[in-house]
Amino acid sequence: MDQPKQFITTPIAVLVGAIVISIAILIHGGVIKVGGLSKTQQPAPQVGQPVAEEPTGPVKVSVDDDPLLGNKDAPITLIEFSDYECPFCKRHFDQTLPQIKKDYIDTGKVKLIFRDFPLSFHDPMATYEAQAANCAREQGGDTAYFKIHDEMFKKTTSNGNGLTKDQIKQLATDLGLNGTNILSCADSDKYKDEVTKDITDGSAVGVSGTPAFFIGKSNSTGVIEGTIVVGAQPYSVFQSAFDKLQ
Repeated sequence: MDQPKQFITTPIAVLVGAIVISIAILIHGGVIKVGGLSKTQQPAPQVGQPVAEEPTGPVKVSVDDDPLLGNKDAPITLIEFSDYECPFCKRHFDQTLPQIKKDYIDTGKVKLIFRDFPLSFHDPMATYEAQAANCAREQGGDTAYFKIHDEMFKKTTSNGNGLTKDQIKQLATDLGLNGTNILSCADSDKYKDEVTKDITDGSAVGVSGTPAFFIGKSNSTGVIEGTIVVGAQPYSVFQSAFDKLQ
């Protein structure tokens, strides 16, 4: 009996398993979901990270008092729920946001509202970075917020330990901010309730993973009726949604 032909060696089995997991994530549309991952990828979500059903039509989403990038009077609002330690959020930042910014945000057609949705299995740093960014905003408004937002996404290697506190302090200092104060502010959990509110609001409108986006017409109420875009989708998906609203 030729037994070697009847089984797969352990290294090959591990490789095959990794490939299957990778394909499953890609098929899922470039989004990390709460409770939606294999146990071999991430631990189970903690209490406070509820799983929500994705909406099938437009829903009302608040811009809250969160950071704004672009012209506040832009006719279209893009609300992003994101996690600084999510690799798919980083992919969106690296590959798609630059073109959206060039074609729509910088031209005054779209404004971006950034809302925090750190996933529990991306802590300790996901929530910490969200708070640190809010602490930067306290120092220098939305301009400072998006500067540190950009640098954190550029520098992180993602998945929960992509940045250290010392790195956050240094990049804040390099931006002309008080890095020491930003760490003290984040360590104090000053913006913990703000981050938690974003998670609660996101979950209430169907956000179950990151990144997740809502696109709708701007208005004076601070609440848009937005259609959800789930995952690190290509530029063309956002372009189509924006153009339908113009």
